[in-house]
Amino acid sequence: MTETRKDVIRETDAEAVRLAKTLIRSARFGALAVIEPGTGAPLASRVGVATDIDGAPLILVSMLSAHTGAIVADPRCSLLLGEPGKGDPLAHPRISLICRALRLEHGSAVHARAERRYLNRNPKAKLYAGLGDFSIFRLEPERASLNGGFGKAYLLDRADLITGDPIVEELAVSEQSALDHMNADHGDALCLYARHFGRAEGDGWIVTGFDADGMDLVSADATCRVFFPRPLGAASELRSVLVEMAKTGRAAGQPQ
Repeated sequence: MTETRKDVIRETDAEAVRLAKTLIRSARFGALAVIEPGTGAPLASRVGVATDIDGAPLILVSMLSAHTGAIVADPRCSLLLGEPGKGDPLAHPRISLICRALRLEHGSAVHARAERRYLNRNPKAKLYAGLGDFSIFRLEPERASLNGGFGKAYLLDRADLITGDPIVEELAVSEQSALDHMNADHGDALCLYARHFGRAEGDGWIVTGFDADGMDLVSADATCRVFFPRPLGAASELRSVLVEMAKTGRAAGQPQ
């Protein structure tokens, strides 16, 4: 008698998509798996990670590294994101992205944007980002496998992870000035966002990136992903949404 195999994959819902985006946007590093030239063997390495405005992971790597040579020879790769916490490391959420690596051309607009966002997230990388043997790659997600914990497995596609609306280019134009303004003049509001909306602790939070779905905050080595109450329809909505969120946090009694 043949036993019917139970399908362990759950239907992808809004909660799963939000968890996936949280893992990607919150990541400071990840495990990059590539195909070793000549042997076809899998090769894994730890890499620093940031995200482009649309949600695609960004890596800054030396062209002298074995894993960089591998993705130049064959752009197929995967990126595992998600940090373990206390207890069983397998009980914590993680996501594996199936990607194709795209090397960004120095001097191009897309490279300038990616470099700006990468260095905002990883400021220590400024020490070597300008060296001639370092390049930025966009890892274009094709699909993903999300493990949200025991019994919470999902399959996602590119549309679940990447924002393709015109707002991406629109927001890129004004993003840095908005970041500079918030970090210089509204540190109290940033701490409010982290505590009330991100359920984070501590002080000294700064914002490193805005996108259509939300913002990324850091404090020392801690990261915090905060989603807007609703996705932005236009870059001009950013200010009003931030003001609205600050009012909500203060009304809830969060300390400033």
